[in-house]
Amino acid sequence: MSGRFSRTIYVGNLPSDIKEWEVEDLFYKYGRIVDIELKIPPRPPCYSFVEFESSRDAEDAIRGRDGYNFDGCRLRVELAHGGRGPSSSDRRSGYDRGSGGGQFGVSRHSEYRVIVRNLPSSASWQDLKDHMRRAGDVCFAEVSRDSEGTYGLVDYTNSDDMKYAIRKLDDTEFKNPWARTHIWVKYYDRSPSRSRSRSRSRSRSVRRNRSKSLERSVSKSV
Repeated sequence: MSGRFSRTIYVGNLPSDIKEWEVEDLFYKYGRIVDIELKIPPRPPCYSFVEFESSRDAEDAIRGRDGYNFDGCRLRVELAHGGRGPSSSDRRSGYDRGSGGGQFGVSRHSEYRVIVRNLPSSASWQDLKDHMRRAGDVCFAEVSRDSEGTYGLVDYTNSDDMKYAIRKLDDTEFKNPWARTHIWVKYYDRSPSRSRSRSRSRSRSVRRNRSKSLERSVSKSV
């Protein structure tokens, strides 16, 4: 990862009355800060993005402040993989605000994907990633909402971790500061098998009809 994203960190679980200068006080000693973007959502906790002049300073800040107790809050500090700007302004608000939303998280997809159902509406992709990485190396996580409620998609870097997540994390308790639920973890099947089988059956019936009509025409000519 290079460029601004490698220099920008996400700081989560900040107290609701946090001020920008307090964020700066937390991180100024790790290097020159280029920008601070403090977010105060309708529900706590607050969060912030801090951009450093160099990626090495960002890495030092993560090592120094991840898990740090600030005013009774245990900070979560990591690289801001999803970037910043309008598309990520609600990354910590906890739920999908519309169709196609909630897709913020670690940016690399894989073929080893599970779907997580029965998530609380307040679940964020960070909450989901933290829970699911108990089973292995998570490379992508997102939270969305459909007619059945809030759900998550999680990609692992390998098949073994994915299978272990299905075995060990299905029907486990998922919790964040606002809710607790028991989640269901299943393999996510991307293939539209039903539609393919219908199309194959239709094509076979068309071929049969054609062959029958061909037989009729041959018999008439004879």
